[in-house]
Amino acid sequence: MQHTSNVLAFAPASPENSAAYLLSKLSFYTDAADVAADLQHGIAGIVVIDTRAETHYLRGHIPGAVSFPHRLMNEETTRHWDREAVYVTYCDGIGCNGSTQGAYKLAKLGFRVKELIGGLDFWIRDQHPLAEGKEVGVYSADPDLNACGC
Repeated sequence: MQHTSNVLAFAPASPENSAAYLLSKLSFYTDAADVAADLQHGIAGIVVIDTRAETHYLRGHIPGAVSFPHRLMNEETTRHWDREAVYVTYCDGIGCNGSTQGAYKLAKLGFRVKELIGGLDFWIRDQHPLAEGKEVGVYSADPDLNACGC
């Protein structure tokens, strides 16, 4: 019995269309390895935002991330924010849409945004460190800390 391909049941896009789509996708999302590298190297112009409730932030967050629950985001609470920065939002992970809501609200307010794929869940899975408490924390400059195959 011969089987037909499930993968090829729908023809792949042309290389040009694939490239355009994937470039677009990369403009909306980033991953834990890329955020960790930027934090580790002190890249200016990137602000990581924990969009969860503050109680969750206190229990553990990405070092360098600021707590800004998406429910508090509005024109008044963001009026002094840098319009040139890129804001990377995250929440618990793929079962939570706080990062999407935060990114959406910031984009509607005129800010440049990206979402962290997989949120804090993927950050932890990739064995990146956490900061706890009210202190923002700092990501270590140890180059071996985040050996990722990405």
